[in-house]
Amino acid sequence: MKLELNAGEQNLGHWTLFYIPPGGGKYNGNLIVTNQRLLYDAKLDASLIGVLADRAATGNLQIDKGDITNVDVQKSFFSKKAILTLSDGSTHTFDYGALNIDKCVAAIQAR
Repeated sequence: MKLELNAGEQNLGHWTLFYIPPGGGKYNGNLIVTNQRLLYDAKLDASLIGVLADRAATGNLQIDKGDITNVDVQKSFFSKKAILTLSDGSTHTFDYGALNIDKCVAAIQAR
């Protein structure tokens, strides 16, 4: 995904991780975090059916940081997650697997 920055927008980092949308499913792709928004570019359907069928995923998600009301971090041995709650009540989960998600969360929380 080519990132077009808005006026005053700064790229804070990018991570390859799983995205679990509010309606279910699981996607592997790239998350780009700026001081204004989050952009996710899905590359692979990582659900069991998607993996077995070797399905590629295409799609982009944009979340404006002003819409984020809460960022919850859940950590277990094999799963480090950032769970975002938006102003509409929906939850969006980003899972970095066993890797440390703290820098990603700090970028999400930065304005």
